[in-house]
Amino acid sequence: MRYIRPLSIEDAVGELAKAVGPAAILAGGSDLLVRMKGGFVEPELIVDIKRIGGLSDVTETAEGFRIGAAVPCAVLGENKALRKAWPGVVEAANLIGSKQVQGRCTITGNLCNASPAADSVPALVAAGAKAVVAGPSGKRTIAVETVPTGPGRTSLAKGEIVEAILLDKRPEHAGDAYLRFIPRTEMDIAVVSAGVNLTLDDKGAIKTARVALGAAAPTVLLVEEAGQVLVGSKLDEATMERLAKICSGACRPIDDKRGTIEFRRKVAGVLARRVAAIAYKRAGGK
Repeated sequence: MRYIRPLSIEDAVGELAKAVGPAAILAGGSDLLVRMKGGFVEPELIVDIKRIGGLSDVTETAEGFRIGAAVPCAVLGENKALRKAWPGVVEAANLIGSKQVQGRCTITGNLCNASPAADSVPALVAAGAKAVVAGPSGKRTIAVETVPTGPGRTSLAKGEIVEAILLDKRPEHAGDAYLRFIPRTEMDIAVVSAGVNLTLDDKGAIKTARVALGAAAPTVLLVEEAGQVLVGSKLDEATMERLAKICSGACRPIDDKRGTIEFRRKVAGVLARRVAAIAYKRAGGK
């Protein structure tokens, strides 16, 4: 096994591209090291990206926020500007693991680990976040929901690295939120989760909306129909009922010891209603 700490994204990409055997990227290591210890993966090359300039920074620009791939989730929770603009994204990121894990885990790692139950991903999808991908052919920017393709699988090609997550600048009268259902009160994997991001017009009606569900299918679901049903409403009861029905129907969950298919579908609808109400209130809705 080789362990390297490149100083540039180009060097990291080059090492990954020419790797012959299995290679892994180390940011926080909260997933990778556990999987290595359990014998699930045995990479021949580990590329530690924490010394690459900019990858450990949260930068606010005129366009919004750029979150480097190596920024720990605990740092996101300490960033007042990010918390104010995107509270749903931050609260989702701060649910990953324990306090100790929070100091290491990253939302980029959470995305690229490609777990259907990842906490930060539904919030990122609802937020319309983008991933900046660096690879042998250059850089490209893609929607975060296109990165995971199935449990433990991503769309990233050999040598590619997600170097940052982009969040747009917040317009006025906008809000987002995230909730999950877990059997315990802390440190558990979501049985179902939901993220909602919306904006309001001057009269308090919803102008745009995105709804995402986690742990409800092989990948996080962007439920476009659910977002469409919210537009033009002020979350009256009829709209809420339609939202819950659409989200329940969109689920393609598994049936296991943590929750039945019927239960997960029911909870998806309940969470969608609750999260929409929180996001609406944060946007200034009454």
